[in-house]
Amino acid sequence: MNQDFKAKLDGLLEKYTELLIGDSNEELKDKVQAWIIYSYIAKSMAPLAKHWNETYPEAKEEMKALIAEIKKLNDEHRSK
Repeated sequence: MNQDFKAKLDGLLEKYTELLIGDSNEELKDKVQAWIIYSYIAKSMAPLAKHWNETYPEAKEEMKALIAEIKKLNDEHRSK
């Protein structure tokens, strides 16, 4: 992947994060990126997500907490 494409993709993620939760920094972008990847895999390859959840129950709990945090931030942002 070339650097120009990576920079543009990072800009897309930054804007998506900002629109989704009202702010964007590296930590928030990382959280949103993890949420996007997990959500996409869970929808497109549910057995893989199920296997991952069973193999790594502690990571599953972290993901649930991350999803709840993003939902809360999104709800707060939309209520402004």
